Amino acid sequence: MNGEPDLLIDGAWTRASDGGTRQIVNPADGSVVAEVDEATPEDARRAVAAARAAFDNGAWVATPVTERAALLLRIAALLERDKERLARLETADTGKTLVESRIDIDDVISVFRYYAELVAVQADRLIDVGDPSVISRVVREPIGVCVLIAPWNYPLLQMSWKIAPALAAGCTMVAKPSEVTPLSTIAFARLAEEAGVPPGVLNLVQGSGAVLGAALTDNADVDFISFTGGLATGRTISEVAARHVTKVAVELGGKNPHIVFADADWESSVDQVLTGVFLHSGQVCSAGTRLIVEESIAEDFVAELARRAERIRVGNGLDPASETGPLVSEQHRAKVEAYVELGISEGAKLVTGGVRPSDPALAAGSFFLPTIFDNCDRSMRIVQEETFGPILTVERFSTEAEAIRLGNDTEYGLAGGVRTADPARGERMVRALRHGTVWLNDFGYYTAAAEWGGFKKSGNGRELGPTGLAEYQEIKHIWHNTAPKPAEWFKGV
Repeated sequence: MNGEPDLLIDGAWTRASDGGTRQIVNPADGSVVAEVDEATPEDARRAVAAARAAFDNGAWVATPVTERAALLLRIAALLERDKERLARLETADTGKTLVESRIDIDDVISVFRYYAELVAVQADRLIDVGDPSVISRVVREPIGVCVLIAPWNYPLLQMSWKIAPALAAGCTMVAKPSEVTPLSTIAFARLAEEAGVPPGVLNLVQGSGAVLGAALTDNADVDFISFTGGLATGRTISEVAARHVTKVAVELGGKNPHIVFADADWESSVDQVLTGVFLHSGQVCSAGTRLIVEESIAEDFVAELARRAERIRVGNGLDPASETGPLVSEQHRAKVEAYVELGISEGAKLVTGGVRPSDPALAAGSFFLPTIFDNCDRSMRIVQEETFGPILTVERFSTEAEAIRLGNDTEYGLAGGVRTADPARGERMVRALRHGTVWLNDFGYYTAAAEWGGFKKSGNGRELGPTGLAEYQEIKHIWHNTAPKPAEWFKGV
């Protein structure tokens, strides 16, 4: 990027071993914003070997927790210093609005600060075994070499959920951002180096998962894999890792219900259903893409959604007037368009959208209008599959039991929302829904201090919160006898 090498291996910035590069395209106008080095499998294996050596030499592992926490805080301060530059890189890379990108960088900063605070106060657990001469301790140790694979929609944010706890725990790692949106992660790696991350502790390779995947995951030197992305790739990684008995945590997306009862507050419900599905043009794993609305208000509710969806200002993320940006690439837009055609063929009613914008100023970008399908049911693929675009499907219910059944009738289980003015019903609903995060009269918010992850095929393991740190730690029990004596079990010796 900017003519400098982009792969970080064993503390040295280097080119790809075969000289390969990739052009990074701004999806808002099709312009090339950067050309970055693209790693080979050999580069990926060297990165893993560097992380292995850095872990096994023991220097980083032995770094006191207070020093690791201080390092995370230095990284947070540098992120704060370079927030605007990083946000603009994120917008140029992903197409999202600059407002969204700034919020993302703020969240990245909060993740590093959270784990700096959490790891600094962790303590060994002492166990009373009933013998005053025995000290029994349960301690946490770093899991080892970690491969961290992040998606293209929230490049630095999702990577920070992995790097921050890995550093806090004392692990070494190889980070692989999406080849489509690597710019902010490359910039972050330079900040981490400036903050004092030792050579070999953080290694960075970028390139296609199809090319680098085996070198990173089918590797006996790897102790843990954290992957965020699609279901098919997550299955492959889990299968490969099982051959080495490598631990994995995978977050594989969702098909998230947003359930609206007739008594819910009208204005906030309409507003948050729109935000929940059309923010970042629907390219969000936790997007509320399934509206499940009570029959008695459905006609009016959908009509109002459509009226407001048609007024959403689609445009270049750097334009302050834009409220949502383009899809990430031409290839991804083609996938979304195929889902629209599929929905029509399945019999869903296209209420609004479903096409590219007509504004000539947007013709060079990968834009697509907010789209709403009514009269949907669970037999339709657009209701079952993660479309990952600005597509809202509408289903209807008459009873609470039916709403629960519909909300859980998905192979995924990442997130969901419930809107009702009845607190008792709200509590029953959030308890009944089988999703990793459930919002009641809100949607889309999270905190670094609370775990994130899904049920069912949305994956396993958790990020964020104390459990997000525990993923990068092994638990060891130490039994210390301060007054050893013969056991005298065998009497004849």
